[in-house]
Amino acid sequence: RKREIVLPRQICMYLMREELKSSYPFIGDRFGGRDHTTVMHACDKINKILQTNDGLNDELNTIKNKVYES
Repeated sequence: RKREIVLPRQICMYLMREELKSSYPFIGDRFGGRDHTTVMHACDKINKILQTNDGLNDELNTIKNKVYES
């Protein structure tokens, strides 16, 4: 697994869960058949990072703004 791909994938999983309210199994299926526990781990990890990293929070807000302005 490449490190430069892992975090963006986890962010996408997190956004699907938080913004679209998708289920863990649904998200896992969309990401190549990953297990729901992988998605749970990704969401938990991003939540923990957001508690200490304001830069990531700013990036997520930028992503959300770009998605919703379309």
